Amino acid sequence: MNQVSSRFSEALNGLPSINLKLFLGLSRTPHGLLDVCTPAMAALLCLGSFPPASVILVGLMTAFAGYTAVYALNDLIDFRIDKERLTVTKDPLEVLRVDEVLMRHPVARGALSFRSGIIWFAAWSLIALVGAYWLNPFCALLFLISSSMESLYCKLLRVSHLKIIPSAIVKATGGLAGVYAVAPNPSTGFLAVLFLWLAAWEVGGQNIANDIVDMEEDAKVSALTTLTVLGLPESVFMLLAGVSMAALAGIAIYWVAGNGIGPFYLIGAAVLSWKLLLEPARGVYYDPTPVTAAALFNKASYMPAGFLAVVVVSIILHLN
Repeated sequence: MNQVSSRFSEALNGLPSINLKLFLGLSRTPHGLLDVCTPAMAALLCLGSFPPASVILVGLMTAFAGYTAVYALNDLIDFRIDKERLTVTKDPLEVLRVDEVLMRHPVARGALSFRSGIIWFAAWSLIALVGAYWLNPFCALLFLISSSMESLYCKLLRVSHLKIIPSAIVKATGGLAGVYAVAPNPSTGFLAVLFLWLAAWEVGGQNIANDIVDMEEDAKVSALTTLTVLGLPESVFMLLAGVSMAALAGIAIYWVAGNGIGPFYLIGAAVLSWKLLLEPARGVYYDPTPVTAAALFNKASYMPAGFLAVVVVSIILHLN
């Protein structure tokens, strides 16, 4: 018996150890968890009340699976170019981005095999598709569109700086999926404002801010971004325009949101728009450096979570 136990232990010790942190790093999970708040926020804004518990549970699981899969897809498609980036990366910035909390690009670094990454992506994609279909078949279609746009975004890295367009669509579809999960026939006006809000947030507070952080690396690997193609002054202008549009849309959506969203939302939305978007963007305007851009990226990343909290409080106050 002892001999059998010894052999069993040896067999277990011979198995490759799986470091969950590497997979979570592949999917940029800290950032993904913040993004999960986007469909939840959009759903509550549209509905003006809380959906059934089953929809909340399935919706959160589906959103987590979807963002986990899409972020992993980005790294898997870009793993060769990321290898190049690693050879030109200098010392880390004074301000790290949210998606750098865990190891960034574990496949490109050789810490995680490409095959393991594919299995991880496929498993979460399946969960996302099943959950999305249960919520609303159209949500499953939106997930496929989002994955396709993410793939296109990656493929255009050295082709055109207009890759920012599919990137904006990816972020916006997350919010749209949240809406269709609770409202099969949402108003066109609400969808339009929501799409503008999330797309502008991605353009100004995420994508171009990230371009400024990575400007030296992008130039060395011949990446075509807004910054490398149009230059810093034009990029800062577009960043400010995007952030300003997002701030305004985040407030304006109150007038097309569900009846259960009370006036508290306006106060919270105004404060968050200033603290998470406009104020850090002002810092980039006066000092357009990787450090100020990283600060904007980090603060803007908390926008969905902040607005979700404001929406929840607004609904509760309105109910009372």
